[in-house]
Parts: sequence; structure tokens; C-alpha cells
Amino acid sequence: MSAHAPSPNAVYVYEVPLRIWHGVNALCLIVLAVTGYLIASPLPSVGGEASEHFLMGYIRFAHFAAAYLFTIGLLFRLYWAIAGNEHAKELFFPPLLSKNFWCGVWHEIRWYAFLVKEPNKYLGHNPLAMLFMHFMFVWGSVFMIVTGFALYGEGSGQNSWQYAVFSSWVLPLFGGSQSVHSWHHLVMWLIICFVIAHVYVAVREDKLSRQSVLSTIVTGWRVFKDDKP
Repeated sequence: MSAHAPSPNAVYVYEVPLRIWHGVNALCLIVLAVTGYLIASPLPSVGGEASEHFLMGYIRFAHFAAAYLFTIGLLFRLYWAIAGNEHAKELFFPPLLSKNFWCGVWHEIRWYAFLVKEPNKYLGHNPLAMLFMHFMFVWGSVFMIVTGFALYGEGSGQNSWQYAVFSSWVLPLFGGSQSVHSWHHLVMWLIICFVIAHVYVAVREDKLSRQSVLSTIVTGWRVFKDDKP
């Protein structure tokens, strides 16, 4: 925990390992999105000997390296959901069976639609953010990891562990390699749209809500802007 609270209305929410993961994960997503797009829509070919141009090889290497780091990060994030504080669990274990949770989701929907004047206070993610983060990020990430390793295993050959663990069942399940490529590409765009919405909502909440958002993911402290419950 940080040694000093920035104000009397501050609560320590996000621990250091979680904040580091958030930054590394954001960088991985940027690299994966850019290189993934270039792999699906390659740059124009250049003249000369192929041995003199390894640009596509570097792009693929960056994609694969970021994918491994992204996967390791997700496994670490799952571990920290168990080892960390209660707020670290929200991403993986939202209270989907709680009536209060769904009431909170409905309130946040109305808040984002400008139908209520004041949002609620939350220590961690608000219920709507928690819901979308769980399904779009956690399960979206799992889908991208599984399909990505299936495609990687296809190129590595049937003797690779990637082929044995992923390609051997994912490719037949989706009806072939081209279908897996298409789904992998489509979900990439869905995640990009989600990230854009995530950044917009974070900035909006930081300006309009009753608690800090942007500074919280940097310092770990949630600072409340009023003393009302």
C-alpha cells in the first residue's frame, strides 16, 4: 500500500502489481492490434531480393512476442485476482447473481444516457464497467489467445505443442483455418471498439463522476469529490 493518502476522502484500491499489469497489457494490445492488422492486410511488396527485406518477419515476431506476453499477463492477472485485494477480483468474479449488482448496472446505463443527474459512488469498477470488462476483456482475451495459438500452431507444424494443445481441436471446431482467421480478425475489431469506449468512459467519469478514475489507475488511490454517501 502507498504510504500516504492524497486526501482524507481517498481509499487505496488498485495495488502496484495490478497497475503494472494494466500498463503492460495496454501496450500489448496496441502492438497486437497494429501488427495483427498488418498481418491480415500486408504492406505493398518491395523490389529486390527477399533476403534483404525482413519487414514482415519483424511484424510477425512483434505480434507473436506481444501475444506471449499478453497471455502470461492474463494468467498473472488471474493469479492476482486470487492473491490481491477484493477489488482485484472484480474483473474475473462479478456478482452476476446479485440483485443490487443489476440495479447498479441499470443506474449506470441511465447515467451514461444522461437520464440521471448524479452517478453512484464506487470503490472499484462501477457495475456496468465490471460487466463489460468481464465479458469483453476476459472472455474476449481468452478467445483471442485460443484462436491465436491455434493459428500459430498451424504454421509451426503438427509436432509443436501449440498444434497439439490448440490447433488440433480449434481448427476443426470452426470449420477450417480461414474461418478461424476471420473470427480472430473480427474479435480484434470488437476489442478495439471496446478499448475506445473504455478510454472515453474513463475520461468522462474522471470529469463528471463523484470519484477519481484516471489518477486512480496510476496511483492506486480512489479520491472522492464529495462527502455525500
